[in-house]
Amino acid sequence: MTDQGSSDVTARTTGAALVTGAGGGLGREIARALAARGTTVVASDIDVDRVRETAQLITAEGGRAHAVRVDVTDPASAAEAVALAVDVAGPLSALVNNAAIYASIRRAPFAEITVEEWDRVMAVNLRGPWVMAVAARDALTEGGRIVNISSATVFSGSAEWAHYVASKAGVIGLTRVLARELGPRAITVNAVAPGFTLTEASYDLIENADTYGVARSALQRPARPEDIVGAVLYLTGPDSAYVTGQTLVVDGGRQFI
Repeated sequence: MTDQGSSDVTARTTGAALVTGAGGGLGREIARALAARGTTVVASDIDVDRVRETAQLITAEGGRAHAVRVDVTDPASAAEAVALAVDVAGPLSALVNNAAIYASIRRAPFAEITVEEWDRVMAVNLRGPWVMAVAARDALTEGGRIVNISSATVFSGSAEWAHYVASKAGVIGLTRVLARELGPRAITVNAVAPGFTLTEASYDLIENADTYGVARSALQRPARPEDIVGAVLYLTGPDSAYVTGQTLVVDGGRQFI
């Protein structure tokens, strides 16, 4: 299923960008930023009502967007979403793999994490980007872009979060392999690793979210979604054509990699 929106905006970039996990939080802000740049955005999420809201918001802001439901763990759902995206928006110039389990994860010492919880996190956070890349590989235009959203926790090793940190570390490894394999088609594949960012999910997860980790950052302020989207815009834009296989940490200087 799809929902469509259009406007009079001119001077758009060619192709379309498919953004997963675009029903809210960082994914929604990435979709809005890409649309503001002139890209036709296909916003996707497992929560169809929320992703419709994203598409409607973009349209109201003068952008062009379509809403598509996708379960990133399911290859058939991913293939259908990509096919619908191409049908309604044209050839894909970018795939942003943002969908992830985050706020609903139960933090616990590594030995107390259940196998079921471990597998649930890995299915969405790591298998999901791979499934979406497989589905989109032939739909991406030559010179296209894939941006995978990882996490700065990979480098800090956040305690009692082994499943989440391991899944996001896997995203960085996947990014490097995809960069090698898709390089001959001039498709770049990079990762963005945000630090703790103030989204509705973050407020649900951590008490005192507004001050969490601020003292450890060079910039001495919390991150908001709009602080992260610039990295995605760069990695999906023309200025990063020779950048691939890299991980850009955006955490306000909490750690220097």
